[in-house]
Amino acid sequence: MDSIRIHSPADQVAAHLREQILRGSLSGEMPGVHQIAKELAIGSKTIIAALKTLEHDGVLVGQGPRRRRRIVVPTGFTPHALRVAVLPFDSPARGTDYFIELRHLLEVAGHATFFPDKTLTELGINIGRVARFVKKTKADAWVVSAGAREVLEWFAQQETPAFAHFGHRVGLPIAGTGPDKGPAIAEATRRLVALGHRRISLLCRRQLRQPQPVLAVRAFLSELKAAGVSTGAFNMPDWEESKEDFGKLLDSLFGPTPPTALILDEPFLYHAAFHHLAGWGLRVPQDVSLICTDAAPDFAWCQPSVTHIRWDHGMVIRRIVRWANNVARGKDDRQQTFTKAEFVEGGTIGPAPS
Repeated sequence: MDSIRIHSPADQVAAHLREQILRGSLSGEMPGVHQIAKELAIGSKTIIAALKTLEHDGVLVGQGPRRRRRIVVPTGFTPHALRVAVLPFDSPARGTDYFIELRHLLEVAGHATFFPDKTLTELGINIGRVARFVKKTKADAWVVSAGAREVLEWFAQQETPAFAHFGHRVGLPIAGTGPDKGPAIAEATRRLVALGHRRISLLCRRQLRQPQPVLAVRAFLSELKAAGVSTGAFNMPDWEESKEDFGKLLDSLFGPTPPTALILDEPFLYHAAFHHLAGWGLRVPQDVSLICTDAAPDFAWCQPSVTHIRWDHGMVIRRIVRWANNVARGKDDRQQTFTKAEFVEGGTIGPAPS
């Protein structure tokens, strides 16, 4: 099972070179691959990959075969060009490797980053509370993680630039990025149907299903309908986001006609469901199949191997950094991008029990 790889050697070299460029230690033309490899005592393949990343980010510009790349620094660039507030969905997100890497690369690019005192969850995902909190927080730009539709609509209307990191953003005039999970979830659903499953429930956060399901959730429901399965609240149940209510939800689902498969939106939901089911003596996948729509480093230690959806976290992080750089240059960047997601079949799915 693959784990999330954020700190790859090429990413670290790219971050180091970017920092040298922004500090003015490197200017004009970038030294050749062999010179950089010799100075850093790193293999040429890693250097080449790092330089390609910098080209993709617009820091370097190719000038043709056998010619050195030209270094591009924003006009009038000064360190800490922006004060970027990263607004996570909940408190645990602050300590994850993912957000640590995001903050690191934003700071390497010259921006001051910080986590505000509150999260979206602590603000109750309430527009009035969010608005008051944002207006009293000093920030030049906001990165909003896993925002509900109404929250992102509000941010899109403000003068302060905002970036939708995941969340219900499609169709809004706001920059954003995230994995394109729809095709992968559709493939996962088809695989379950092929294994004989008809009673399948998708358990996800409320902002992904209300007021309208996001594209990935709609892909799940469409595949069920294509297989002749009538869909309803059983397939996408509503629940309050607390461990107590999640337990009550599982208790209510596993009644006389329980689901034979669960698709769980995040690793913490996957682990909570796995432990809850184990308490009843239910086996995975003999009694119930499980799929997680994200990857997690600890999946590498799980037996059976976890069936999940994998995507490149590094591409998402680099897109946020490019957006911050564009905003610092005065560019109105509202482009939304999607990262390809892949269905990875593991040992937690099997034939539907009779």
